[in-house]
Amino acid sequence: MTIKLKTEVQERLIGSIRRYASENLEEDMGDLKAKLFLDFCLQEIGPSIYNQAIADAQNYLQEKTTEMDGTCYEAEFSYWTKSVGRGRS
Repeated sequence: MTIKLKTEVQERLIGSIRRYASENLEEDMGDLKAKLFLDFCLQEIGPSIYNQAIADAQNYLQEKTTEMDGTCYEAEFSYWTKSVGRGRS
């Protein structure tokens, strides 16, 4: 699966990569080098991050589904037990 970014996001990431290279690596990096580096990260590192995010989401949803038994439960056939003190029993 290829990770596609919106143009605006890609442009911001390229700017961020250029700034990082300038401030931390003391290297001026042009847009082309930054885009090539971003493409490498998306292809090589992106799938691992994506897969972990999906696994985290699945775990979260499974936990919430398990909690539904306690959170989303209403006692059945409770009319008569609740109305004992209201007139007729």
